[in-house]
Amino acid sequence: MPAPLEPDTTPEEHRQRALLLADLGRYDEAADEIAAGLTAEPHEVTLLATLARIHLIADQPAEALAAADRAATADPQALSALVVRAMALVDSRRYADAARIAAEILRDWPDDPYAQRTGAALLSESRNGQEALNAAWNGVRVAPTEAEAHLVLAVVAARLRLFDLAQRAYGEALELDSTIGDAGRATGIVRFERRRWARAIEDLAEEASLSSPQAPPPPPASSEVPDSPAALDEPVPPAPPAPPSVSLPRPVLDISEESTQAVRETVGYGAGGVVIAAVVAAAMTLISAGISRVWAGLIGVLVFGAVVFWFRGRLPEPAGVVLRRLRAGDRLLAGAVYLTFAAPLFLLGYAVVGGPVPLVAGMVTAAVAELVVLLHRRP
Repeated sequence: MPAPLEPDTTPEEHRQRALLLADLGRYDEAADEIAAGLTAEPHEVTLLATLARIHLIADQPAEALAAADRAATADPQALSALVVRAMALVDSRRYADAARIAAEILRDWPDDPYAQRTGAALLSESRNGQEALNAAWNGVRVAPTEAEAHLVLAVVAARLRLFDLAQRAYGEALELDSTIGDAGRATGIVRFERRRWARAIEDLAEEASLSSPQAPPPPPASSEVPDSPAALDEPVPPAPPAPPSVSLPRPVLDISEESTQAVRETVGYGAGGVVIAAVVAAAMTLISAGISRVWAGLIGVLVFGAVVFWFRGRLPEPAGVVLRRLRAGDRLLAGAVYLTFAAPLFLLGYAVVGGPVPLVAGMVTAAVAELVVLLHRRP
């Protein structure tokens, strides 16, 4: 029976008590605290969503779904209610319904980091495929410095057997927050999603080459993603939580060949364009210095924009992540990229101040960037 609502206790205070009790593993008492708060506010979405999470932690998917349904009825647009309802549907093996809600979350909150990474993870749990991977990438795009976004990308990629991508994403998550490695053994509600995704990646760890050689073998093959591309969008049951003894080491971070090729192309096209533009601008001074400066300024802006957009568009992963890894593991190539970004600015400098110095500096900067790339290609 729920405890009677104390005269001076607000529903939110009951929720805070429930969170503390859940952290101690006293889930029945935590549920009673929420029920006490609901006696005063029976349609309070936050209380109902918290109650659903408590039932999920206690491995009570049916009760969790009932509470989540009440929360969604009280406020159909509440993100917290939709998230917990999708989780309860997954745990109840109603994958089609869960996938529908996950798609709704991704559609209605396109710029919300929490909604994007959580929606991607839920879509991966219920119907893994390219759509889930795209959503996970978007979660990283809108929040590149949040560890959980990279953790979700690692989970989705591992389920699709993209193990190289999974390793890099998991390594980035660890780099941003080293506590990710122990998240699967955390307790409580506050970081419930993080624990859920961390346990999923632990379950996939050995197959994705993310675990140590001493790690226990992976669970039965029923948790694996089908090999057939046509079957990727079929409902795939989620993997059960991995044993607490599994631990994930920090993987070695490297740059994929596709990303390296994109960097080389960016430097080649960008630096080459600057050299040509500078030569043409110098030749145009024979006609009119004013026209030459205006043309150089216009081309400088266009080249800089083209370099940035080409670089971001060609990379298979976020540009910030690639640059960070280049600085850590390949400083010469990183330097070439930054020189390519800087070279068009000398054309703008020439447009502002005139004189041969900015043009020469731009050509030299671009030539050095190209030379670095040529040397980088040598064995």
